[in-house]
Parts: sequence; structure tokens; C-alpha cells
Amino acid sequence: MRMMIAALMAMATFLSPLAASAESADVEATITGVDTNSLSLSLDDGKKYQAPEEFNFEGLAPGVKVVVFYTEVDGKRVINDLEVVQ
Repeated sequence: MRMMIAALMAMATFLSPLAASAESADVEATITGVDTNSLSLSLDDGKKYQAPEEFNFEGLAPGVKVVVFYTEVDGKRVINDLEVVQ
């Protein structure tokens, strides 16, 4: 039983950095550019955020303040959700 617990703890320690890299993050910023052709938003934090194909760009324009929830995938910030700040 001790060996089983030790093996499970070792596996959890080994896999924990992988789980941390898949976590979602968020940023509150103002939109500086909207590119519906490449499905991306540019924010005043200097970063570009990639939107999924089914993303609705309605109401999004430069100057609109948003909170973007994203996951970093292959060095790209992929939008999971977006909220307009009133």
C-alpha cells in the first residue's frame, strides 16, 4: 500500500507542471484593433488574442474596455470568454 501511495504522489508531482500550463488566465484591457479576417483582437497590453471560429465580434471595436479570459496554446493566447466592461 505504501508503494502505491508513493507511486501516485510521484506521478502527481511529475504531472503538476503540465496542469499549470493549461490553466486559464484573464486580462482587463482596452481593444486597440479588431481583425475579423484573422479572428483576432489586439489589446492595449500589446498582445494579440486569437478567437475561435464561432466567436461573435458584434459590439467589439477599438476603445471598448473588456475582460478577456484566455488560455495560452502553442505560444498563442486563445480566447475562452470575453466580457465587455461597462
